[in-house]
Amino acid sequence: MIGTLVVLIALALLQLVLALHVRNTLISSAHEGARHAAAADREPADGAQRALEVASQSLPGVDASAQAAAVRIDGADGVRVTLTAPIPVVGTWGAGNMTVEARAIEEGQ
Repeated sequence: MIGTLVVLIALALLQLVLALHVRNTLISSAHEGARHAAAADREPADGAQRALEVASQSLPGVDASAQAAAVRIDGADGVRVTLTAPIPVVGTWGAGNMTVEARAIEEGQ
Protein backbone atom coordinates (compact mmCIF):
# COMPACT_ATOMS: atom_id res chain seq x y z
CA MET A 1 0.00 0.00 0.00
CA ILE A 2 2.75 2.47 0.93
CA GLY A 3 4.75 1.38 -2.12
CA THR A 4 1.83 2.17 -4.42
CA LEU A 5 1.46 5.61 -2.89
CA VAL A 6 5.18 6.33 -3.31
CA VAL A 7 5.05 5.23 -6.96
CA LEU A 8 2.01 7.44 -7.66
CA ILE A 9 3.68 10.45 -6.04
CA ALA A 10 6.87 9.82 -8.03
CA LEU A 11 4.92 9.56 -11.31
CA ALA A 12 3.01 12.77 -10.52
CA LEU A 13 6.28 14.56 -9.80
CA LEU A 14 7.79 13.33 -13.07
CA GLN A 15 4.72 14.55 -14.95
CA LEU A 16 5.00 17.97 -13.31
CA VAL A 17 8.66 18.18 -14.31
CA LEU A 18 7.72 17.27 -17.91
CA ALA A 19 5.05 19.99 -18.01
CA LEU A 20 7.50 22.59 -16.68
CA HIS A 21 10.11 21.48 -19.21
CA VAL A 22 7.62 21.90 -22.07
CA ARG A 23 6.60 25.34 -20.78
CA ASN A 24 10.18 26.56 -20.39
CA THR A 25 11.14 25.23 -23.82
CA LEU A 26 8.14 26.95 -25.43
CA ILE A 27 9.08 30.24 -23.74
CA SER A 28 12.64 29.93 -25.03
CA SER A 29 11.39 29.11 -28.54
CA ALA A 30 9.03 32.10 -28.51
CA HIS A 31 11.90 34.40 -27.43
CA GLU A 32 14.07 33.05 -30.23
CA GLY A 33 11.28 33.68 -32.74
CA ALA A 34 10.67 37.21 -31.46
CA ARG A 35 14.39 38.06 -31.66
CA HIS A 36 14.52 36.62 -35.18
CA ALA A 37 11.51 38.66 -36.32
CA ALA A 38 12.87 41.84 -34.72
CA ALA A 39 16.04 41.69 -36.81
CA ALA A 40 16.36 44.10 -39.72
CA ASP A 41 14.54 43.11 -42.93
CA ARG A 42 12.36 40.50 -41.19
CA GLU A 43 8.59 40.17 -40.93
CA PRO A 44 6.58 38.92 -37.92
CA ALA A 45 5.72 35.76 -39.88
CA ASP A 46 9.45 34.95 -40.03
CA GLY A 47 9.50 34.96 -36.23
CA ALA A 48 6.51 32.63 -35.99
CA GLN A 49 8.17 30.20 -38.40
CA ARG A 50 11.46 30.33 -36.48
CA ALA A 51 9.69 29.74 -33.16
CA LEU A 52 7.97 26.66 -34.59
CA GLU A 53 11.25 25.33 -35.97
CA VAL A 54 13.01 25.69 -32.62
CA ALA A 55 10.06 24.22 -30.70
CA SER A 56 9.74 21.21 -33.01
CA GLN A 57 13.49 20.50 -32.78
CA SER A 58 13.46 20.79 -28.99
CA LEU A 59 10.13 19.04 -28.36
CA PRO A 60 9.59 16.34 -30.97
CA GLY A 61 6.07 14.96 -30.78
CA VAL A 62 4.55 18.12 -29.28
CA ASP A 63 2.16 19.76 -31.73
CA ALA A 64 2.64 23.52 -31.32
CA SER A 65 1.18 26.43 -33.25
CA ALA A 66 2.57 29.97 -33.53
CA GLN A 67 1.29 33.44 -34.22
CA ALA A 68 3.22 36.68 -34.58
CA ALA A 69 2.19 40.31 -34.78
CA ALA A 70 3.76 43.75 -34.86
CA VAL A 71 3.17 45.59 -31.56
CA ARG A 72 4.21 48.74 -29.72
CA ILE A 73 6.44 48.14 -26.69
CA ASP A 74 6.83 51.22 -24.49
CA GLY A 75 6.54 53.46 -27.54
CA ALA A 76 8.91 51.46 -29.75
CA ASP A 77 8.04 49.14 -32.62
CA GLY A 78 8.30 45.49 -31.71
CA VAL A 79 7.18 41.97 -32.43
CA ARG A 80 5.14 39.57 -30.28
CA VAL A 81 5.33 35.81 -30.90
CA THR A 82 2.76 33.54 -29.28
CA LEU A 83 3.16 29.75 -29.07
CA THR A 84 0.36 27.38 -28.12
CA ALA A 85 0.83 23.68 -27.34
CA PRO A 86 -1.01 20.96 -25.39
CA ILE A 87 -0.33 20.72 -21.67
CA PRO A 88 1.27 17.30 -21.17
CA VAL A 89 -0.98 15.37 -18.80
CA VAL A 90 -0.07 11.75 -19.58
CA GLY A 91 3.35 11.55 -21.15
CA THR A 92 3.33 14.14 -23.92
CA TRP A 93 -0.41 13.84 -24.57
CA GLY A 94 -2.35 16.82 -23.37
CA ALA A 95 -5.83 17.70 -22.27
CA GLY A 96 -5.75 21.50 -22.46
CA ASN A 97 -3.57 24.12 -24.10
CA MET A 98 -0.69 26.15 -22.78
CA THR A 99 0.04 29.55 -24.33
CA VAL A 100 3.27 31.52 -23.94
CA GLU A 101 4.39 34.74 -25.57
CA ALA A 102 7.57 36.72 -26.06
CA ARG A 103 8.24 40.23 -27.29
CA ALA A 104 11.28 41.92 -28.80
CA ILE A 105 11.98 45.49 -29.90
CA GLU A 106 12.85 45.85 -33.57
CA GLU A 107 16.41 46.71 -34.57
CA GLY A 108 17.19 50.36 -35.02
CA GLN A 109 14.73 51.54 -32.33
